[in-house]
Amino acid sequence: MSESKQVNVSKTSVPVIAIVALAIIFAGGLFVVGFDQGHIFSLVYGEKAFQDLYIHELTHDMRHIAGFPCH
Repeated sequence: MSESKQVNVSKTSVPVIAIVALAIIFAGGLFVVGFDQGHIFSLVYGEKAFQDLYIHELTHDMRHIAGFPCH
């Protein structure tokens, strides 16, 4: 009779690509919440985006909670 051995291999490390992707998402989110003053929409709306501040108004309270001064 032959014996069979079961080998369990568990991979517990996080893939580097996942860490890089999350870092890029975090940096983008930090820019949008903390520093955007119309820059993102200025690509589409031009100078009007700096006057309307759509992202700023949407993330206004989140900025204060995160400690970013905005006015």
